[in-house]
Amino acid sequence: MSATAQAIGSTASARGSSLKRSRRWALLWSYVFLAIFAIFFLMPPVYMLIMGLKTSGEIAAMTNPWWVFHPTLENFKALLTSTQYLTFFRNSAVIAVAVVIITMLIAVPAAFSLGRMRFWGSTTLAAGVFLTYLIPDSLLFIPLFKIMAWVHETTGVALLNHWWALIIIYPTLTVPFCTWIMIGYFQSIPKELDEAALIDGAGYIQMLTKIFLPVALPGIIAATIFAFTVSWSEFLYPMAFTVSADQLVLPVGIVTTLIKGDVYNWGQIMAACLLGAAPPLIIYAFLMDYYIAGLTAGATKG
Repeated sequence: MSATAQAIGSTASARGSSLKRSRRWALLWSYVFLAIFAIFFLMPPVYMLIMGLKTSGEIAAMTNPWWVFHPTLENFKALLTSTQYLTFFRNSAVIAVAVVIITMLIAVPAAFSLGRMRFWGSTTLAAGVFLTYLIPDSLLFIPLFKIMAWVHETTGVALLNHWWALIIIYPTLTVPFCTWIMIGYFQSIPKELDEAALIDGAGYIQMLTKIFLPVALPGIIAATIFAFTVSWSEFLYPMAFTVSADQLVLPVGIVTTLIKGDVYNWGQIMAACLLGAAPPLIIYAFLMDYYIAGLTAGATKG
């Protein structure tokens, strides 16, 4: 018996050491791939920061592109003191906040209706809502442009070349996907909550405002972040619908004002892109966990 026990113990010890060795290798390879991933995705913003700290003369000189010999903040200072750039930033911020509010006012009730109030055709309608998001905006901006021109000819209301018109257009991009995210999250909530609320005499509006909205907060935050990111970084629609400098948003304003003919002001372009990426980056940094939770629920239950 003692020999058998010793054999079993040695076998278990060998298996344990082998398992520890395999876990060590797995951890090592995970760190290797994580380092490669971090280097690959951090190289562009780091290079943008390096370019933003250089003068135009140093950028044009044949020196090491990954090193700043004479760092300066003049590019950032010129942008932050530029009325034009601040106008672009203000337009983008107002549009993004307004689009987020409009999107959530539409997407949350629509998702609640499609996800919890089962009726004939609700599943097909929910799939159709998501399929509309798959239509690229490069195919939609021409019909939207024609509609705006028709509205101007019919009513006299000029929608073209006005930044506030983008508040009407952007929800065509944000509402379908946000509704799909919220449908999946509402469907992941146990049905016992509905039954208990109905037994207590609550209506559907009370169920939505007092029960589902607090529970579905991660999904709402995920949809809000998505709507803000899309409306903040959209380029094609403002490029097509706005022309005047005071009506431009940040992505279009950077391209049209800092690129003059074949002259590229690379220092200010990179600095402007870094400053423009700051608001979404800050939002993602503080709300990333909610964003992942909301997208995961929407993907598994939608």
